[in-house]
Amino acid sequence: MLMEKITSKEFEELKKDTKTVIIPIGSIEAHGPHLPLATDLYTIYEICKLIAKKIKVLVAPPLYYGLCRSTKPLPGTLSLKGEVLKALVFNLLSEFYRQGFKNFFILSGHAGGTHIAYLVDTAEAFIDFYKDTKIFVADIFQLLKPVLEELNIPESDSHAGEWETSLILHFKPELVKEGAFEDYPKFPKFRIVEDKEKYWSSGIWGNPLKASAEKGKILAEKLTEILIKEIKTLEEEGV
Repeated sequence: MLMEKITSKEFEELKKDTKTVIIPIGSIEAHGPHLPLATDLYTIYEICKLIAKKIKVLVAPPLYYGLCRSTKPLPGTLSLKGEVLKALVFNLLSEFYRQGFKNFFILSGHAGGTHIAYLVDTAEAFIDFYKDTKIFVADIFQLLKPVLEELNIPESDSHAGEWETSLILHFKPELVKEGAFEDYPKFPKFRIVEDKEKYWSSGIWGNPLKASAEKGKILAEKLTEILIKEIKTLEEEGV
């Protein structure tokens, strides 16, 4: 069930037989000349909608913003500070806990390493405080890795490339524009650089020219299956 579409009364009824809350998190971030800024939100939120059609879960209204480090200088990227992201997600978890929920899936369409680290740290802090909760934290790229291997999509394809463009072609084809090309960042290893645009100006990390709506459909279906299995496993623990 999508929380944003139900009434207060329906929410109260839903709590009687719904155990898990999914919090979809994206980003507003440059994704090359061909994909929308909210790509990370669209991919994960559409997956959450598919899950909600198959099993009883509560899908929270999505958080559009995330922490964007490498793409921060690029046009259109809006990044949260890590401390702000952590405080916001912790606050949301606390509110759902106050409403009676104890199982949480924090699913991020944005796979930035620092962004994910803050989400994991938030979950760790929350569990320290609320010891009767269970939390699953993952980003879409890590979840899809076994499926990417099946489709022969290289692990080096990670941002606005083949798999991410395929998902948008499947979910929101009207938002895919012309101008895609293959590209990869050239950041020096272990260096923190100020002028990030010098090393990655396109916002593409992979080959979107190999993308297709058919691949996007497969990716969406497989990821939905993976997450439903994880939700059922978490809910059955301790039962």
